[in-house]
Amino acid sequence: MPKCVLLAIESSCDDTSAAVLVDGEVISNVTAGQKVHELYGGVVPELASRAHHANIIPVIEKALNDAKITKKDINAIAVTKGPGLLGSLLVGIGFAKSFAQAMNIPIIEVNHMQAHVLAHFIDEPKPNFPFLCLTVSGGHTQIVLVKNYLDMEIIGETLDDAAGEAFDKAAKMMGIPYPGGPLVDKYAKEGNPLKFSFTEPQIADLNFSFSGLKTSILYFLQKETVKNANFINENLNDLCASIQARIVSILINKLKKASQLTGINEIAIAGGVSANGGLRAALDIEGAKLGWKTYIPQMQYCTDNAGMIAMAAYYKYLENQFSDLKMAPMPRLQI
Repeated sequence: MPKCVLLAIESSCDDTSAAVLVDGEVISNVTAGQKVHELYGGVVPELASRAHHANIIPVIEKALNDAKITKKDINAIAVTKGPGLLGSLLVGIGFAKSFAQAMNIPIIEVNHMQAHVLAHFIDEPKPNFPFLCLTVSGGHTQIVLVKNYLDMEIIGETLDDAAGEAFDKAAKMMGIPYPGGPLVDKYAKEGNPLKFSFTEPQIADLNFSFSGLKTSILYFLQKETVKNANFINENLNDLCASIQARIVSILINKLKKASQLTGINEIAIAGGVSANGGLRAALDIEGAKLGWKTYIPQMQYCTDNAGMIAMAAYYKYLENQFSDLKMAPMPRLQI
């Protein structure tokens, strides 16, 4: 009989996800997205929480069915505590508390950003400790020194905007629909990354800044469209390639600096932006040059998903790190 059967829930933003883990192995991972936000060019928190209410039970039922288990088989339930949108977090936490009470099982709270890092332990190859993990998403950009499964330290983070937001905002400036980041990546594959040049912010330490880059992109596009109203349409692929190349170079250069300062050559990336083709390719290239061992999660574990929540919860389960029913969402929770 399995020693540990976990049900995990992720509802930090606009994806409702549930996963089942058995003895350290993720055996089902189901996610429902929310199309409604495309109409508004970004996530609308109230609409996100309403959609979570509609999606959470069907998603959990499918995760259980895919895993071929029943709710009576579950030993503990895990849920994202933060960071994230307050209304979205409340839906997942509310369900998890009710389920824990009804089934008389413990509840495990999970830090969303730690879970992104621990997504690397779902499948092989798995990094060795200590390693550096660049966690990049729409809301976060961090370099994390990972000492073990439950001991992590942020050694660099964004001072303003996140890399994922830079992708989405740049896309919006070019008239690309939300979510723009994946489309920028798609168009960049057909473009010349050297066609246009954008300045890299000069930040002395391991921190990041993307607000100045977004401003420079805006001013550049305004200037060029005054001269040629069709400038963006005529140069869309090259613009996407050039913007993506600059965002990726900012990320990789900081990662290189972190590796030099720490002497660590085990290098990982995680979070939604780790699905970006340009970043994945750049990591492989730099890793080969510098002798890094590099790690990139499967695509399904890059974006927000409950599989990574289950993995993080598993290591807390082994250490008996359970929460009580007074736990509350923490939208700005840090590692």
